[in-house]
Amino acid sequence: MHLTITDSAVSLYIKEIPLIQGDSLRLFVRVGGVGSGGFSVGVIKEQPTPTSYQVTKQGITFFVNNDDFWYLDGMTIDYDEDLGYLHFSNPKFEQLDHPENK
Repeated sequence: MHLTITDSAVSLYIKEIPLIQGDSLRLFVRVGGVGSGGFSVGVIKEQPTPTSYQVTKQGITFFVNNDDFWYLDGMTIDYDEDLGYLHFSNPKFEQLDHPENK
C-alpha cells in the first residue's frame, strides 16, 4: 500500500474540516461521488486500527483500512490552490469514478 498526500492537500484538509495536530482522518472508497455516479474518496475523522495503513503529515494521521486498499493504493491526492481544485490520481485506473484495472 502506498499513498501520497501533498502538503497543499494536507493544508486544505486542516483548514476545511478543521483538524488539529494529533487528529486522524480516514480515507475510504465512497460510492456515488458528485456528478460521477461512481466512486470517489470519502473522509471522516476516526482513529486508525492496528492494521490500517498510515501516513502522518503536518501532525495529522491519514489512514486507509484494508477494505479500501484496492482503490487508494498508489493514489496521489493534491490540491491546486490557484484553481481551488482537489485532485485525485492513481496510475492503476484510467478513470477513478469507474475504476477498471489496466
